[in-house]
Amino acid sequence: MPHAIEWNAQHYVIDGKPGFLVSGEFHYFRVPRHDWEERLSRFREAGGNCVATYIPWILHEPAEGDIRFGDAPERDLESFLALCRDQGLFVIARPGPYQYSEMKYCGLPGWLCESYPELLARDLGGRPMVQDSVSYLHPLFLAKAKRWYDEVCPILARWTTSRGGPVAFVQFDNELTGIHEWFGGWDYHPNTMGFGREDGRYPRFLMRRYPDIRALNAAYGTDYARFADVRPADPSSPRNVCDRRRIKDYQDFYFGTVAEYARTLASWMRDAGIDCDLVHNSANPGSNAYHAETVAALGNRFLLGSDHYYNLDLDWNANNPTPKYALNALLSLESLRHMGFPPTVFELPGGSAADWPPITASDLKCCYRTNLAFGMKGLNYYVFTGGYNPDGIGGDGEIYDYQASIAPDNAVRPHYAVLKEFGLFLQENEWLAKAERIGDFRLGLDRELPRSKYYAAGDSGFGSADAWTFLHKGLAITSLCASYSPGTADLSSDGLLRLTDQPLFVASSDNMAASVQRRLVRFVEQGGRLLLAPVLPVMDEHYQPCRILADFLEGASIERLTDAYPDVRVGPAGRVHVNGGLWAASKMPSGAAAIAREETSGRTVAWKKTYEGGGCVLWLGLQWKFAKLAQLRMLEHVLQELGCPPPAVRCDNPNVWTSLRSDGDRAMLFAMNLFSSPLEAGLRVRGSDGAYVDLGRHALGPMEVKTIPIRERGLSR
Repeated sequence: MPHAIEWNAQHYVIDGKPGFLVSGEFHYFRVPRHDWEERLSRFREAGGNCVATYIPWILHEPAEGDIRFGDAPERDLESFLALCRDQGLFVIARPGPYQYSEMKYCGLPGWLCESYPELLARDLGGRPMVQDSVSYLHPLFLAKAKRWYDEVCPILARWTTSRGGPVAFVQFDNELTGIHEWFGGWDYHPNTMGFGREDGRYPRFLMRRYPDIRALNAAYGTDYARFADVRPADPSSPRNVCDRRRIKDYQDFYFGTVAEYARTLASWMRDAGIDCDLVHNSANPGSNAYHAETVAALGNRFLLGSDHYYNLDLDWNANNPTPKYALNALLSLESLRHMGFPPTVFELPGGSAADWPPITASDLKCCYRTNLAFGMKGLNYYVFTGGYNPDGIGGDGEIYDYQASIAPDNAVRPHYAVLKEFGLFLQENEWLAKAERIGDFRLGLDRELPRSKYYAAGDSGFGSADAWTFLHKGLAITSLCASYSPGTADLSSDGLLRLTDQPLFVASSDNMAASVQRRLVRFVEQGGRLLLAPVLPVMDEHYQPCRILADFLEGASIERLTDAYPDVRVGPAGRVHVNGGLWAASKMPSGAAAIAREETSGRTVAWKKTYEGGGCVLWLGLQWKFAKLAQLRMLEHVLQELGCPPPAVRCDNPNVWTSLRSDGDRAMLFAMNLFSSPLEAGLRVRGSDGAYVDLGRHALGPMEVKTIPIRERGLSR
């Protein structure tokens, strides 16, 4: 039977030993009861140590007030939990209120959504979004959800690991914010948000943010008489700085209401006796930062993970794990680590909701190893096994097949062999649970950038949303293709000040939080080497004037160049393709040296300033998305200017990405071919003496991630 599972910011600890959380989604209500034991046994054989299951409100309360457990096989939750305990498997219990999972009303009871339309979420115009999108904090919804929790949570409390049961984690709700963002934007329900009331949530938020109504009017360019009169701006068309402030304010407020909802659900669980850790899953890599307020509100007994899908239907950007998927996974896992969690993918593809495009075994293997290469320490295959929808709950047919490794009729698909191989690999290399990625320099991660896509969209300058895109398509991808391994640093933490051993690259924007600007100044003062590209911030996160960084750089300023065909040369890179913006220095710090020019105009587009104590700032006025090899050479030259040593891994094929992981005694190199054609690469690894160890040439098949154990000890970090 299960014993104990704990976690820290680096990894899970299972029965006192570092290890991986390996979970599989297993819906007791969809899998015939007579198949439970066999399929659970198969999952254990595949290396699983945990299963996750929804507990659908729609199924257990088919009519209002008629809450049922145990009256039918598909509602026999406790027998399922007992069997998981006997099989030695932990359980992640997911009682909602929301489940999604291709159920009608996203798992909410039909009677709730049909009979109480007043609790549905509203768009900015006051119209209901869709019939299953509720306003989280609407008092009527909370009253109905509380009654559901009062029934389901005491059951789960009886089965927690502290009481000898298998329930190690309980998840509140599912993919918070998704039910609003996907169907109309943030929730603007007037009653929930309190528009028009001095004691309403939104007016009270504004009162906390602004000292008085005059300060708000100055920021918004309005003439409101009272906070209660203020209404949100339209996020679909920000026109000026005042609009952006209003949109950002409402978004910050909305994320705070999500945290209030999460805190409410968590308190109900605790009151019911659930004493295990609580978890939640971010809907996708880009939305991890949406939950910063929730993380702050819930404290250290809460664990956030993310969902990393690459193919759920024909509308996805790609239908296999491409380089863009891999990069999103890397930044997602790193953001979770910076938030204090062992990087966990609570929904890792085990199949797909659509029967076409197909999920293939080779794509899944590539997906799993890519996530592992970039730091995944816990996972939940969604789903491990398919099944049948009980009457009345299925939103996409009678069969919930999901192209899973075990089909509804017990057929074993090729996917199962991939899961089993991966599970065995994790068991044989359990040391990887403590391993860290060896990086050559660090990319600065600013949590505000992925939160800015609405309020900073179409910014006339170079805003936070532009910087987020540049970080992905410019700095990060160019680094990986240049055979460098970018680590990351959390710009919101003073821990940054202890990371002066490697250069720091920051995708900067016109607006950057005052706290981040101050932290970057201290970083340089303490000997850090900083690259800023492509602009210098002149505003803070609220679009108020803020030149902390520029003032440190002695009033340095820049202006945009608009030449149609600029001729930019950076060191030995030759002419660099500029397929984004280009800026020139209007004023440089004293003693700064120009290191790149636009040749036609003679304007400086990059300079470097060195300070006493070894710190330096290199400003590079180029925005690009990786397209030409000259951009690789430019990056190499800039790294050399910042004193970065040669990369830990040398790969002679820019289409093969690498990730080197080590626990200090052992190391493993992951070589990734994320394309549909075979590739070949020569690989070398640098030892602690600076000399490279030749690993030979390696052939990689289509969509293959190859693992190469490194026998050299003392790899340089």
